[in-house]
Amino acid sequence: MVTADWLDIGRLNEIPVRGSRTVQVPGGEEIAIFRTGDNRVFALVNRCPHKAGQLSQGIVHGHSVACPLHNWTIALATGEAQGEDKGCTPVVPVRVDAGRVLIARAAAIAVAA
Repeated sequence: MVTADWLDIGRLNEIPVRGSRTVQVPGGEEIAIFRTGDNRVFALVNRCPHKAGQLSQGIVHGHSVACPLHNWTIALATGEAQGEDKGCTPVVPVRVDAGRVLIARAAAIAVAA
């Protein structure tokens, strides 16, 4: 479902706790939607700033995800690499409404293009 401002990508319970789901933005990159152990939801472009590893395949711990290629830790709220590592993955605004996960349509298209 697409509205003027938000793209509905599915039900919250379709995203595993401490896991992710991906959505392809038409004409752009894949977006990874993460669900944490405390049921918070975050959305990032699905690539690590280091070697472009698919963050959706990483391990979610707290409010971070570990890149599956070289174990960089990426903050889900900011997309920033943590610790000694440097780099940033674009963040996409996300919200949950009546159990549905929505990403900001314009932002998803802009960062994924």
